[in-house]
Amino acid sequence: MTGPVPAATDGAASPPPAPAGGGGPPLSAVVAGFVAVLVGFTSSVAIVFQAAAALGATPAQTASWIWALGLGMGLTSLGLSLKYRMPVLTAWSTPGAALLVTAGAGVPMAEAVGAFVVCAVLITLAGATGAFARVMDRIPQALAAALLAGVLARFAFDAFAALPREPALVGAMCAAFVAGRRWWPRYAVPGVLAVGMAVAAAQGRLHFGGVEWALATPVFTMPAFSVAALVGIALPLFVVTMASQNLPGVAAQRAAGYAVPVSPAIATTGLATLVLAPFGAYALNLAAITAAICMGREAAEDPARRWWASAAAGVFYVLVGLLGGAVVALLAAFPAALVLAVAGLALLSTIGSALATATRDEAEREAALVTFVVTASGMALLGIGSAFWGLVAGVLVRLALRR
Repeated sequence: MTGPVPAATDGAASPPPAPAGGGGPPLSAVVAGFVAVLVGFTSSVAIVFQAAAALGATPAQTASWIWALGLGMGLTSLGLSLKYRMPVLTAWSTPGAALLVTAGAGVPMAEAVGAFVVCAVLITLAGATGAFARVMDRIPQALAAALLAGVLARFAFDAFAALPREPALVGAMCAAFVAGRRWWPRYAVPGVLAVGMAVAAAQGRLHFGGVEWALATPVFTMPAFSVAALVGIALPLFVVTMASQNLPGVAAQRAAGYAVPVSPAIATTGLATLVLAPFGAYALNLAAITAAICMGREAAEDPARRWWASAAAGVFYVLVGLLGGAVVALLAAFPAALVLAVAGLALLSTIGSALATATRDEAEREAALVTFVVTASGMALLGIGSAFWGLVAGVLVRLALRR
């Protein structure tokens, strides 16, 4: 097979593409999986810690949250990637964690866990009934591609915005990317990461000495249910997870050309959340930004072999969960500019492909551009992120122009 699986509706699952060339995972795919985990954790783990603190979590409970989230993301990513032989990556709900920072203040941990359980049930039902898939099937491909480009654009912006602050580090990584794309395109991103680590080490900015290796211990919290937690946490958590996370997650898959069955994937994240909620997995969902790293050509030249990247990311996530705070400290040892640069450069080709798809049809172009601009703006309204509002704006413009 030489190209991505064509997008399809969520009926019967499309036949998975056969891995081309046999053998094990390409090195580029393993590195892409590691980069996805590095970006996913370092970009938002602080918000998860803040959410746990807002609910009065003890240090042991906070470590249990990382254990549950890492295990949940790892096993679902690995399982779905192996099942469909397509790049499927899951993540924790970052906007959900931000919601908990404010909505969780003063809520007992047991009632918050009860809200997590209710949210998990709602996510599972949205997947199992096919309701969410029916909504996604109505979104035009141009708008889905524009949505993906808008979600990813800020990472490219951040990468180059870091250049004036860190000219030596980011400049060397940019040079490595250009050289890699010219002479060894399959290994451009591994080269960028290697050069970035070498420069950071030469500057004395890789701090691994404070990492203490120890297995994390899960802490079980018996769920308690209250109307206040249901209204104040469960329902808003469900809405922001579906609108701000799962919606762009499915859009990313379809923009890349992978017909991953939506309903089983969503239901799987809901069931995983349900099982792990008492240990701190507040909401799991399909990833968009980190998944795009695994779906780009830097992960593997052959689209049929890119599932190795998300499978590798799943293994790394499991390790993060099992080792808990030690791995979080290890990932935190990387300079922020290094993480920004490697993420932005790794996503460039995906952004370009998405924009090309979004603007290909002149009849859809203006609606797609509105979707892209609103999504890339990062605006938030009613607690829901720009991905949802970008899609709403694009649909409204499309309807207005077509009428």
